[in-house]
Amino acid sequence: MTQWLRELLFLPERASTFADRVDALHYQVFLTTMGVWAVITLVMGYFFVRFRRKRVEQSTEPFHPPLSMEVFFVAVPLVVFLGWFTIGFRDFTWYRNPPPDAIDVYATGKKWMWKFTYPEGPNAIDTLHVPVGRPVRVLITSRDVIHSFFVPAFRVKQDAIPGRYTETWFIATRTGVFDVFCAEYCGLSHSRMLGKVVVMPVEEFEDWRAAEREQSFAARLDADPTRDEARATLVTQGERLALEKGCGRCHTVDGTPHLGPTWRGLYRSMQTLTTGENVVADEAYLTRSMMNPGAQKVAGYFTDMPSYFGLLTNAEAAALVEYIKSLKGEEPAPGAMR
Repeated sequence: MTQWLRELLFLPERASTFADRVDALHYQVFLTTMGVWAVITLVMGYFFVRFRRKRVEQSTEPFHPPLSMEVFFVAVPLVVFLGWFTIGFRDFTWYRNPPPDAIDVYATGKKWMWKFTYPEGPNAIDTLHVPVGRPVRVLITSRDVIHSFFVPAFRVKQDAIPGRYTETWFIATRTGVFDVFCAEYCGLSHSRMLGKVVVMPVEEFEDWRAAEREQSFAARLDADPTRDEARATLVTQGERLALEKGCGRCHTVDGTPHLGPTWRGLYRSMQTLTTGENVVADEAYLTRSMMNPGAQKVAGYFTDMPSYFGLLTNAEAAALVEYIKSLKGEEPAPGAMR
């Protein structure tokens, strides 16, 4: 039945847990809609024949529906739509809360390509490698205009916005190679902004990542053997960037108060803004605070932070975010940046 519906609706094959939920809701809406359409069409046809006008002077007799009929015709559609809402809201809340053990991958859209970065390496262009059966969270941004990360087989689509991080996640249910498209018109070569998701067995994925990481490190060392950061992860790159950009003039990493919020334990914490609103300090919030710090100012801090929009690349912003994330629960270290 589902195979027939998928082909009827021209849907690609499902390859993620989210695709199963999306299609199930899609089928319910489609079947219910078509069923109601069929009933209405049959009733209309019956009325056209049964109550057709037989004489020129014939008039329609007045009809006053009972209250029970009005309640029925209001209650039935209401129950159907509330059922759809309940299923959709359940799936929406499930989708907006990725598992805590998800593998993070940074995806950057650029005219006209996708760049994928793993927190501990490696980097890849237009090809995202992921393990089957494990949750993967994709943190998405753009270097120029708005793009949209779209994997039809996974039923996931998320906009890539310059200066901000959005996120999507999935659990691939089978191995294979699946298409990635840009679903937001972004210029003349929009149709050629293509990529691939390669879903691999877990062991093969770990072997691939280790081999690619070593190859990337070796290439960077060959290019400049004096660069110690050739073997740096995003966390150590972020720590170096924090020192170079002078972040320690306002932020601490050991929990002590200063001109700006401390970075220790900041990630995923609840922050109260000057507007009274409470927000979670996730990747999107941290990135927005770098690029547009005046948009969501934390209550109790009166120093205006300068914007780093255009001063930090997306890769540098991602490194700083990973460094802040690594400070969660960390004990103060001797000589820590103050």
